[in-house]
Amino acid sequence: MTGFGRGLAASEHKKFTVEIKSLNSKQLDFAMRAPGFLKEVEVETRNRVAERLERGKVDLSASVESVGSETPSTVNVELLKNYKAQLEGLGKALGLPEPQDWYTLLMRMPEAMHTEAPEADDADRKAYFEALDAALGELNAFRRREGARLYRFFCEKIANIRSLLAEVDPYEASRVPKIRARLEEQLQHLDSIDYDKGRLEQELIFYIEKLDVSEEKLRLRTHLDYFLEVLGPESGERTCSAVGCGKKLGFVAQEMGREINTLGSKSNNAEMQKIVVGMKDELEQIKEQVLNVL
Repeated sequence: MTGFGRGLAASEHKKFTVEIKSLNSKQLDFAMRAPGFLKEVEVETRNRVAERLERGKVDLSASVESVGSETPSTVNVELLKNYKAQLEGLGKALGLPEPQDWYTLLMRMPEAMHTEAPEADDADRKAYFEALDAALGELNAFRRREGARLYRFFCEKIANIRSLLAEVDPYEASRVPKIRARLEEQLQHLDSIDYDKGRLEQELIFYIEKLDVSEEKLRLRTHLDYFLEVLGPESGERTCSAVGCGKKLGFVAQEMGREINTLGSKSNNAEMQKIVVGMKDELEQIKEQVLNVL
């Protein structure tokens, strides 16, 4: 959702500059700063922004400059005449010489320039919306470039998690026999205690089954595949195959986190836990960037 765009357009008498900045947000959070005479088009502006950008924290800034022979400010001649008369009377009363530069002195007086509030005609509104559309187009182009980068980033992180998951298999093959052997060795020290060996065998099987992570590995691989499926086919123009897939990618990432956490709690092996930490690190990077996907 992050992006920036600037658009320029001009009518016969006015030049419009529109700048738009967009940041992450769960919905459209729109703010507009513009001259007062553009307030009448704020609703239509918001509608166009919502249609083109969908969501994000959007700040729009519009400015206008007068061009050609038209100027919004005029010299307040009658007021300056009054100022000059008062200053001349003050000089005579105090015995002071007249100023050498009347123009500089008078133009510094309050309200020496009179500025009329500009009005927007149809040509001005058309130019403004041209600048707005240009800014929106530039911002979306920025988003597409960012999306292409994010696509490669996500594919790399998913591949890293898949590679780390494959490193679990060698430890998984030897982990359960080692746990069983260690428990049986400890039981040999209980000669003074009478126990049912059949029941003990059942409890050992039950305990070892609770440590089995085959289902967690299978579900995690499924979530990795589904994340790429939601992401869509590789493309430099878009980051996913459907509008609004950012939230879905976030949900899939949460499910991946649950399986990785369960894998870590069941591992009972220092090397496997190091691998789990590596997967968590890759996943956290995914979660941070998923927030920037529409």
